[in-house]
Amino acid sequence: MYDTTHHIGGTFLVARWKNSAVLTVSALAVLGLAACGSKDAPSTVEEKPSGLALMASDAKGSIQKAADAAGKTTSLTIAMEGKQEGEAVKGAGTVALGSERKAEVTVEDPKEGTTTVRVIGTAFYIQVPAADQADMGGKKWFKIDSSAAGEAGVEAMTNVVDDIDPAMQLKPLLTAETVTVVGEEAVNGAQTVHYAVTMPVAPYLAAFPESVRAATEKMITKLGVKEVKTELWIDEQYQVRRGRSFLNDANDMVVNFTDFNKPVTIDVPPAAETADFADLLKGLQG
Repeated sequence: MYDTTHHIGGTFLVARWKNSAVLTVSALAVLGLAACGSKDAPSTVEEKPSGLALMASDAKGSIQKAADAAGKTTSLTIAMEGKQEGEAVKGAGTVALGSERKAEVTVEDPKEGTTTVRVIGTAFYIQVPAADQADMGGKKWFKIDSSAAGEAGVEAMTNVVDDIDPAMQLKPLLTAETVTVVGEEAVNGAQTVHYAVTMPVAPYLAAFPESVRAATEKMITKLGVKEVKTELWIDEQYQVRRGRSFLNDANDMVVNFTDFNKPVTIDVPPAAETADFADLLKGLQG
């Protein structure tokens, strides 16, 4: 436990970092992708349709295959950019989707600077900026455990792995009534089919498990959004290469997915370098 003289200053610092962390998680939480059904793609008699042409002509089948492929994905890398609540957001990270789901995401916030967060199980770790480490007793990481903190916002943070998981994000696509096939496009060197769809909020949210749905619904309700506009780009291996979620002009996010199924190492920070939120609370109460 670090010196209690740092508790009060640490409280304000944590609140500031947590705002950046919540911004990161909220940005990821709105990445639900939705589609099902399609408009007919042109065909020819003389040429055999390409794999992408077949995907465009059978959007429902292709989305199902993408969902199946996503369910087998063990890891991936993300790069995101856009706006969340009117603020510019840019970040990148890695995600492990095995039995022990983990994530590490670094986000660039124009106001707060760069923030790195790790999610491991129910624990959420915020990296303390070097300039603030003295106020945290020299600690480099701050830990918040959602199971102990009992905060809805913190619980939403630890659901970030589900928010990023393409398998989770493909669920609404399987229930949408209509999808537009925009066309074939290259995304980071991969040829893809670009799909777009607009869904009312209720059926969009209904496709998600309750643990993920609650935080997303709260945010969407706060914004007064009536429908969710989403786009996705799927390659010939049925991997989701890019996803876009548009709620309004102030909330528009694009995420690129790469490095599928490659080894990922996301470790728990050393205990000696980590300050625990539970200890901070005890110090304030004592």
